[in-house]
Amino acid sequence: MVIACFVGLVGGVTAHAMVKQKVPALRPVGRLRMLNDTRVHFVHAPKHYAHTKHVVTHTIRASRGTAVTFKTKYLLPQPGYHHQAWGNPQSLALTGRYLYVVYCPTAWHNRGRIVRYDVRKIAKLKATATALQHTYAKHATAKEKQLRSAIKVGPVITTGHGQSLAYNWHNHHLYMWCDREKKPRVPINQYGYIQQISASSLKPAYQVRFRLRRGRYAVPGGHVLAFDKAGRAYFWSNPSGYRANIYQGRISRHKVSFRLTHQVLRRGPGTHVQGIAVNPHNNRLYLVADGSIASLPVRRLTGRGHLNAKQVRWTRFASRREFEGLAFTTRGHGYLLTNHDPEILRGNRTSW
Repeated sequence: MVIACFVGLVGGVTAHAMVKQKVPALRPVGRLRMLNDTRVHFVHAPKHYAHTKHVVTHTIRASRGTAVTFKTKYLLPQPGYHHQAWGNPQSLALTGRYLYVVYCPTAWHNRGRIVRYDVRKIAKLKATATALQHTYAKHATAKEKQLRSAIKVGPVITTGHGQSLAYNWHNHHLYMWCDREKKPRVPINQYGYIQQISASSLKPAYQVRFRLRRGRYAVPGGHVLAFDKAGRAYFWSNPSGYRANIYQGRISRHKVSFRLTHQVLRRGPGTHVQGIAVNPHNNRLYLVADGSIASLPVRRLTGRGHLNAKQVRWTRFASRREFEGLAFTTRGHGYLLTNHDPEILRGNRTSW
């Protein structure tokens, strides 16, 4: 297995060969259709995110829309290995045995690291959520220290914002946009870089550079990323604030291509683009904002698109937490990454 990530500039670890893609990575847009997704309600991000007590488990319940409840599965380690700053996780990915989390401390400016958790080993050790939290604590117990063998710590690399680690269900690789920013959501340049990283060392192996443009139409790149079972890649954006543009494409070792799907959602789920995920159990695409998640069937986005308003679902959550990412198991259980303080919560439904 390999991991690949889109990077704005190589940093931390030196990568090997680079492929400079000459052809535009953005395919012709064509005619668009505005979908009045009346079931979705735009949710404004809170002025101040809620912080939680990082010593107990939590529950995040739906307050409107499609019902689902998330409960704490893992309280993520604080502090990290050798007292590293693991307090700002930005995305997660699930590959069966392993759970990957991208940590991007704010003071590191577009750099971070990937940490791999062996969930089978954690389960075998019968670890509680709080035991994992205390793994690297100064006064960790012997059992808590055992959990260190289930954690692989990657080196410092250039991650950009780091909010897009994603598993490709078709080729079984991981990918990530590494969108270097001057400040939140303001890119440093118009280039993207695809960087492959060894799953054993979590170090870069090669890169592909590209531009998402077609004629005068250009986008700096995605902020989030997901793949469906056929290997198609997705990201979404909200350039006008409330609307949601959904992009679909393909990623290979030597080429990247995306297209803006023909349907634009009149109402996106919320202020900030926080995540995107495909549930392989029900083949739906989930758009994640703070306290608000919308979903739609993947098959309705292919070709010219056949999506209608009744097929779009939406959930509002009774929470002021900052949502950082969403990933699904093959059986459809969702894992939600939240910040302040960092934890991963597991959903109680496989289709919502």
